[in-house]
Amino acid sequence: MNYHHFHEWAHLLLRLGHFLAGIMWIGTSFYFVWMDSSFDSPINPRHGVDGELWMVHGGNFYHVEKKRFGPGEMPAKIHWFKWEATLTWISGFILLVWVYYLTNGAYLIDPRIKVITPLNASLIGLTVVTVSWFFYDFLFRLPIKITAITHFIILLYFSAVVYFLTHTLSGRGAFIHLGAIFGTIMLFNVWRHILPNQKYIIEASNGGLEPNYDLGIKAKKRSMHNSYMTLPVLFIMISNHFPMTYSHQYNWIILILISAFGAFIRHFMITLKKTPIIIALGLLFILISFTAPKNNLVIASDRKISFQKEVKPIFENRCIRCHSRHPSDDEFTEAPLGVNFEQVEIIQSLTHKIYNRVIVQKDMPLQNKTQITDLERSTIGQWIKQGAIVDE
Repeated sequence: MNYHHFHEWAHLLLRLGHFLAGIMWIGTSFYFVWMDSSFDSPINPRHGVDGELWMVHGGNFYHVEKKRFGPGEMPAKIHWFKWEATLTWISGFILLVWVYYLTNGAYLIDPRIKVITPLNASLIGLTVVTVSWFFYDFLFRLPIKITAITHFIILLYFSAVVYFLTHTLSGRGAFIHLGAIFGTIMLFNVWRHILPNQKYIIEASNGGLEPNYDLGIKAKKRSMHNSYMTLPVLFIMISNHFPMTYSHQYNWIILILISAFGAFIRHFMITLKKTPIIIALGLLFILISFTAPKNNLVIASDRKISFQKEVKPIFENRCIRCHSRHPSDDEFTEAPLGVNFEQVEIIQSLTHKIYNRVIVQKDMPLQNKTQITDLERSTIGQWIKQGAIVDE
């Protein structure tokens, strides 16, 4: 079997597995957070029942009770929701290594930001992810009352991390590592706090002791932390499709604002209060305005631009290295997204996207590996503005 063919299928199945595991994890998180806030007091009070909920789905009715068990009352069979988180993290970490660490820095490094080796960039990314978990966990383990000051400290820390990453790695590399930080915190919250505390309660009941439900409250706090990180993580998972965010000059501000936007949307989903949605909409307005493209095209001249003499050589020297039937690039063995700039008809059909990526966002060529100049960008932009006409 052709190695590249196998590689592409492995990549596809890995992404699909990560996507499906993420759906299961975040889906159950959303469901349980909603359910926990939707319980009503029992119509007929019963021992140990704190709330009840009636639901209908698929033609059936379901009666769910929120209970606390005393000594020796724990049921024999309890369903756990833990492997969704684990599979999501494992598949995500493999993807991080596959796409960012094993591609010679193609997506991880931007020489325009910082000249760094792929190995050092990878080590920096892994170190920041690890340190962030320990700092977060240390802060929320402190035997002090959690206040607005505590939350301000953690927000300040993550803002500093975002600034550091966006000024060390490529935009895409920085964004994905914040996602890795959040995903790692969410996973270890599950395995280091939520699951152990729940097990202590079960073991106490089975041992004939009165369970300490304060442990359940502590577990729920970590679970809520996870819930507020879900929407920022989801955005980061798809951020590589939107260069207006990661390739922006102030991408660190954009990443902070998008994370805050996701957290406030989640807060609205949980509380259904007006204030968080108003704040979220305000942040969205700021983001849309802040990322609005600016016409920074360097105008070479008003003369007619020749495709054959001026534009075509630029594509041949700066673009076809990747976008061709047989790429010569050291990382891409097939044209990204199947785009082949050897065919002029394809160039003409994609002028809108070319203008946006090459002239406005300036994120293509990728990390400017082929050293395209501003004058060359301007020439392509002028040709497109003049109607993208191909001269004989």
